[in-house]
Amino acid sequence: MTTNISTRLLYAFVALEESRHFTRAAERCHTSQPAFSAMIRKLEDAAGTRLFERDTRKVTLTPEGELFSEVAHSLIADIEAAFDDMADYVARKRGRVSIAALPSLAARALPAVIAEYRRLYPGVAVSLHDALSDQCLSLLRQRKADLVLTAPGTELAEFETRVLGSDPFYLVCRRDHPLAKKRRVRPTDLSGQPIIHLAKSSSVRQYVDLLLRDVAAVHSGFEVEHLATVAGLVEQGLGVSLVPELTLFQFRLLDLAAIPLQTQAQTRPILVVRRKDETLSIAAAGMLELIEQRIGPGAVRSKTTAP
Repeated sequence: MTTNISTRLLYAFVALEESRHFTRAAERCHTSQPAFSAMIRKLEDAAGTRLFERDTRKVTLTPEGELFSEVAHSLIADIEAAFDDMADYVARKRGRVSIAALPSLAARALPAVIAEYRRLYPGVAVSLHDALSDQCLSLLRQRKADLVLTAPGTELAEFETRVLGSDPFYLVCRRDHPLAKKRRVRPTDLSGQPIIHLAKSSSVRQYVDLLLRDVAAVHSGFEVEHLATVAGLVEQGLGVSLVPELTLFQFRLLDLAAIPLQTQAQTRPILVVRRKDETLSIAAAGMLELIEQRIGPGAVRSKTTAP
């Protein structure tokens, strides 16, 4: 059996139950008495029984009305709670947002943004996944992430992407290395230099290969997964490396030099990626807005100075 009862009828029932007077209940519901009486009749027709006893002096609930009273109050409470919850989501008092980002962004650019977001909207749960680009995009496909911050790759056609900014490259070497004295280095300056590489699966490596494609650099024999390992190998004089500016904080604790790479060929774009043709939740849209304000065009570059 399908019953079509509007919330207006439920509120009319409660108004009459509490006022025990048709005229006062009609005024409370901002309607005329005939229209109000028609609403009560419609509710009783839907219930299949009389809910109120009427006489010239008073209005009282029938036994069935007493039972329906519990139902009506419960339904109204559920409806009001649902709208209160929705209001909280709209006001970002509740909700959740999940971000997946390259480790360099997750470690350096995003923590301050997340901290500010949490101060603004303490009721919203925020999660952060730090992973390589392919893993970040997999989380987006699985709906375990709302937003991804990554570099361009080959698997982005299915997503909506937007450029946040660019991440220029630096040469990292020991301070006693001949190139450490330069204010800027060109790719050709790396001819004959042993290069310590990140793994081929990393977005950094893909851009370094492009930067050095016409340079007779030497492969040091080292291809590693983590920037901390790169730093340790460079510190021991086993080679030099090219890394994006956002990663330079990894080299701060060691006595290393970082010199900007002078090239018009390649910087690493930073993209924000989301599922195509889908509306972000209000919580996620607020996070995206803050990310664009804090690490968007002109702000994506690291505020750290070269070590």
